[in-house]
Amino acid sequence: MIIYLRLFYEFFKIGLFAVGGGMATLPFLQRLGENTGWFDNQLITDMVAISESTPGPIGINMATYVGYNVAGFWGGFVATMGEILPCIILVVIFSKFLTKLSDNKYLDYAFYGMRPAVTGLIAAAAVSVMQVAVFNAELYKQTGVFTDLADPKKIVYFLLIFWAIKKFKKHPVTYIGISAVVGIMFKF
Repeated sequence: MIIYLRLFYEFFKIGLFAVGGGMATLPFLQRLGENTGWFDNQLITDMVAISESTPGPIGINMATYVGYNVAGFWGGFVATMGEILPCIILVVIFSKFLTKLSDNKYLDYAFYGMRPAVTGLIAAAAVSVMQVAVFNAELYKQTGVFTDLADPKKIVYFLLIFWAIKKFKKHPVTYIGISAVVGIMFKF
């Protein structure tokens, strides 16, 4: 029972403070993993890949994934409810005052001021994911050998996909599918 309360509480906090969408939850998830030991940075990268490949918001998919890994079906359910409940509460509250707040210059200033913070959260998340996905940050932390930091296969593949995205401008699902096949074939 305690694990369900903890899952709900932790994901409620993430849902309440991760303004800016699912990618903004990554720094919170990273801290949660460090504090609880429920998952490591590699699992966060896997969660991003799975969440981006499945329908639905990334933050909710991640909450479900973590909750399920920690405490099975009900853990996934409780974590997901914890993630979405703050949004439901805030939408209900704000909908009552929407007409009054729509012309409020202080609210406009607050949202304007939050933009750089949200951008910073997303950038920090991108750096964290890149450390695991493209570089061997965890291996480097263990060995301290600088040459362990670079993974030439991952770097070349990252640059190749980046180039293909810029050149061909296909739907992201195309690149996700190609990457899944390449990962299976070459065991990235």
